[in-house]
Amino acid sequence: MSTAGNGEFVHIVRVGWGHCDPARIAYTARLPEFALEAIDAWWEHHFGTGWYQMELDTGTGTPFVHLELDFRSPVTPRHRLHCHVRPVRLGSRSIEFRVAGYQDGTLCFEGRFVSVFIHAGSMRTRTAPEHIRARITAMIAAGAAVPS
Repeated sequence: MSTAGNGEFVHIVRVGWGHCDPARIAYTARLPEFALEAIDAWWEHHFGTGWYQMELDTGTGTPFVHLELDFRSPVTPRHRLHCHVRPVRLGSRSIEFRVAGYQDGTLCFEGRFVSVFIHAGSMRTRTAPEHIRARITAMIAAGAAVPS
């Protein structure tokens, strides 16, 4: 994982033979998995903890309520998959990410991923914790762009 010069977060995935179907491209169900892995890495990079620890240690969860993914070009084991992640909207109780996956400079997929903030024990929605809200608001205002 790394942060690109323009401030966006890039998570690099090694696509392996086991990720592929008989057509020798990444199995369709793996692409959302790669994107979710990249979002989890984004949380860890920016807040020092991924989803598992955030839920267990702070009692805050962020389950997904919407996933939208457009396929642009096949993903194969030939090149590393660079997943560009950025938050694009922060509501009072939700956050939306954009993830774009590139291989060898080619856009392979792009999607929107929306999750809600919850109290982990009760599974009831909650407002985003203030320390999270402040940092994400600043990131969105800075407009770290995903290449198009």
